[in-house]
Amino acid sequence: MDELIVYILKCSDGSYYVGLTNDINIRVFQHNDGKYTTSYTYNRRPVELMWFNKFQSKLEAIKWEKKLKGWTRKKKEALIEGKFDLLPALAECKNESHSKNKV
Repeated sequence: MDELIVYILKCSDGSYYVGLTNDINIRVFQHNDGKYTTSYTYNRRPVELMWFNKFQSKLEAIKWEKKLKGWTRKKKEALIEGKFDLLPALAECKNESHSKNKV
């Protein structure tokens, strides 16, 4: 099976886009070329590839794509910057209503 790649793009408006592909070079070109007019990135071009990781398992790649889409901006930036030690702290719930934050 061909490897799949999960990637994070930074859009011209500063937002992040998470996607999945089997060819990162072609896919980034397609985003910047505006190939898909309904894509999130279409009106946010140009985009810049910030991070990617290759997966041998399709299920694992899909799992990671969904996981990253749910991450906060700060958590995505920690991953992009290679600050893996910050990820656990950034994953903690900070809401006052969370059980561990109640007095």
